[in-house]
Amino acid sequence: MTYFYKTYSWGNNSTQGISEETRTLWEHIAKKENWRIVQLPNGFFQAEYKDLNDEEKWIDVTRRETLESCEAAIDGSISHYSKKLEFLKGPKVVKTFK
Repeated sequence: MTYFYKTYSWGNNSTQGISEETRTLWEHIAKKENWRIVQLPNGFFQAEYKDLNDEEKWIDVTRRETLESCEAAIDGSISHYSKKLEFLKGPKVVKTFK
């Protein structure tokens, strides 16, 4: 599954373009306990995350040849969405001048 997301202008700490639904999804995906790995009949491993609205439903995201690469893909997704959530707090000051 491929995620589509739109880029926004973040000037003046504006999060105006991000809906609460999107923020909730990112927060959900950024938690490892909402993920699992299943082995498919062809021997590949599939990363899935729990659906927000249905605890019994899992959304497939990616398939990998090895268990380790599948877990690495999950860790990469968690890192990606964690950074996006951190960015929603506004610009991060990296250097100031006097």
